[in-house]
Amino acid sequence: MHHDTDLINIIAVGLALAFVLGALAHRLRLSPLVGYLLAGVFVGPFTPGFVADQELANQLSELGVMLLMFGVGLHFSLEDLLEVKAIAIPGAIAQIAVATGLGWALAWGMGWTPLNGFVFGLALSVASTVVLLRAMEDRRLLETRRGRIAVGWLIVEDIAMVLALVMLPVLADTFGEASGDEPASFGRFVVAIAWTLVKLGAFVAFMLLVGRRVIPWTLEKIAATGSRELFTLSVLAIALGVAFGSATLFGVSFALGAFFAGMLLNESELSHKAANDSLPLRDAFAVLFFVSVGMLFNPAILIAHPWQVLATFGIIVVGKSLAAFFIVRAFKHPAGTALTISVSLAQIGEFSFILAALGVSLKILPPDGRDLILAGSLLSIIANPFLFSWLDRWQKKQDALAPVPAEPEVPPGPSLDVTDHAIIIGYGRVGSELARVLRDRGVPLIVIDDNGDHVARAHDAGIPAIRGSAAADRVLAEAHPERAKIAVLAIPQPLEAGEALAKLRAINPALTLLARAHSEGEVKHLLEHGADGAVLAERELAFSLAEMVMSTPPYRPQRVPG
Repeated sequence: MHHDTDLINIIAVGLALAFVLGALAHRLRLSPLVGYLLAGVFVGPFTPGFVADQELANQLSELGVMLLMFGVGLHFSLEDLLEVKAIAIPGAIAQIAVATGLGWALAWGMGWTPLNGFVFGLALSVASTVVLLRAMEDRRLLETRRGRIAVGWLIVEDIAMVLALVMLPVLADTFGEASGDEPASFGRFVVAIAWTLVKLGAFVAFMLLVGRRVIPWTLEKIAATGSRELFTLSVLAIALGVAFGSATLFGVSFALGAFFAGMLLNESELSHKAANDSLPLRDAFAVLFFVSVGMLFNPAILIAHPWQVLATFGIIVVGKSLAAFFIVRAFKHPAGTALTISVSLAQIGEFSFILAALGVSLKILPPDGRDLILAGSLLSIIANPFLFSWLDRWQKKQDALAPVPAEPEVPPGPSLDVTDHAIIIGYGRVGSELARVLRDRGVPLIVIDDNGDHVARAHDAGIPAIRGSAAADRVLAEAHPERAKIAVLAIPQPLEAGEALAKLRAINPALTLLARAHSEGEVKHLLEHGADGAVLAERELAFSLAEMVMSTPPYRPQRVPG
């Protein structure tokens, strides 16, 4: 029987190919984003073989954009920005201006209009959140002064791009092809901006007055039902519903609506559960977004315009980085901090793709501009790990020349200098309770968790804690497993736990390793990767409940009077 299976084709083939190429990129120590984009190139119209439906891909990418922006809003932290506002705000604005100017100059040299050049330069000015945070986490820099500056800088860039998504349609209507034969004027532009700001203000006011109350209240009521499926559905319905409603009722973009939905959810006590429960679907559609972006890339531009590609790559890796370096140095920070910020920003990613797609759809960016942005992104993401490797070698040489660092990076919280301790990986509901019990019984502890709030809670409780993935070599090394007696993996992710178990066993073969599991398959997986024991949570809960049942009067053994 014949069926129209275009949607199934693009999801099945796109995800499968993205998985294969993403795993290969990870194996080569590159960002998986490279694999996802290449998957799109392979199923796109510019390469032979299977060609996915571009219209469907664009619609899926819109969903991906909404969920990406929802995730950005969920993790938006005003506190992180305010902590480093003195350098992050002026620094990011200046760097965006420099990069935009360089992009505009290149566009002018190619004969593009000033508006084309502005959009092109703006897309080159913003770094990828995914790439930057992963690089920082792998090198244990998120909790350092350098890491906090980089994250604050990134937040300012994200805010600027969110505003750009609102303003680009106004620029297109006033100065672009959409304006038709009507001459552009400053008065018309001011009126268009004012009307946009009115609609934006109405949307923000509605979200703060109504959404701020209704969204957390809805989540609390759904969470009280105890249904995980309903809770996950409510999170996705809020994200997509607010995005759709914002576009329909207030005329703002889907992306901005989803961003605000995430920001408001971030204020709820259930924000972490919302983030975790929506993560699989957000990840899946984010992958499809990158695949759809790759489908738009014409590799022929590498041959047709090699110098323009190199110039674009140079703006991203050299121009942006030099601007950031001199800006940070102007604020009297050490060269190491300036280089870390520069290397972190020497790439572009998801926001650049969103801006490029919007620019092409509004006809204020030529398709060649989008191809140059995609080529520059691929090359810069590939180059970024090598730049960080160079930075690591440079930092080691500086440490050797100057044993006392100019800017010592003291980890926050209690000292990590412990011995004969227990390593607890994961400080959620299970890990935090386990840590409390062990600490009360005098067991020295070190906690590892990739959630900043969890780490802060551990520090407040007086427990040494490290922020990062337990599968990262540098994170494990900082927990001193060679001096530990036991490690307990209290995280619900068996794949990450298995990788951490194997590394811990290799570092200290005598270390006792315990892990948490939720199925017989997970128990088997964890034991195969080196665990000495795995606790099946549901089984232990059943045993505890059975003991409680058997201690109640109807089933309690009766004493025979003697």
